[in-house]
Amino acid sequence: MESAIYLVATPIGNLQDFSARAEQVLRDVDLVAAEDTRHTKRLFDQFSISTPMVSLHEHNEKQKTEELITRIREQKISLAVVSDAGTPLISDPGYVLVAQARELGVRVVPVPGPCALVAALSASGLPSSQFVFEGFLPSKSGARRAKLEGLSSETRTAIYYESPHRILATVDQLAELFPLRRVCLARELTKRFETIHTAIAKDMLAWLSADAMQQKGEFVLLIEGARPSEDKEELLSIDVKALLARLLIELPPKQAAAVVADFSSWTKKELYQMAVNLK
Repeated sequence: MESAIYLVATPIGNLQDFSARAEQVLRDVDLVAAEDTRHTKRLFDQFSISTPMVSLHEHNEKQKTEELITRIREQKISLAVVSDAGTPLISDPGYVLVAQARELGVRVVPVPGPCALVAALSASGLPSSQFVFEGFLPSKSGARRAKLEGLSSETRTAIYYESPHRILATVDQLAELFPLRRVCLARELTKRFETIHTAIAKDMLAWLSADAMQQKGEFVLLIEGARPSEDKEELLSIDVKALLARLLIELPPKQAAAVVADFSSWTKKELYQMAVNLK
């Protein structure tokens, strides 16, 4: 193998997604840097791969990077980088190593393959021509809500990874903020209990709440983008603004905004500001 860093995608569930090229590269390189060597050993055992491994994870990446690049440059070794599943660097370790390698002129070779966010997007039924991926949402409720509120003007499909411990709380917040926005939950992709379900946020909350089994596993969460601003202004002038104005005759701005939010893609925060302006 040529002395270089090989970024090797590995299966996210189904072992048949392991490409012939990926398998060959992992056999032929001098060393494999794995996010979790115990996890990668199970893959190696399945395919009778015996290449030596070292760990490369978020807690030791800065320390290991200098050592590995020195070996590549001075000893001319070939190094493969793998994560626990999917494509390295996508919400997984490897960025520090690759960035420094590129700066020093070390060749970096992608060996493409499975990627959960791409698999989910392709099957979601949501617009795929423009999208933004932001990794994992914040674990704390307040920070997560603030992040989701930022989607009010995001016109691209937004993609996140989410854990089973927070998925219900996250969808609950989405249903409150954007009840009519389409959402897709892609769960356990390529595995036996794979589920890909798309619905408006408030219906997604009801569906998820009704079945505890659908709250288990690893999730990719996709959220439809907001309408372009010109369409939103047109909708406001025809329906939402008139409804808000009528409700303000009977209700204070906060309550009027809450009612309209239940029947539109606008957030309570946006509608409250509109209500204040109208009042």
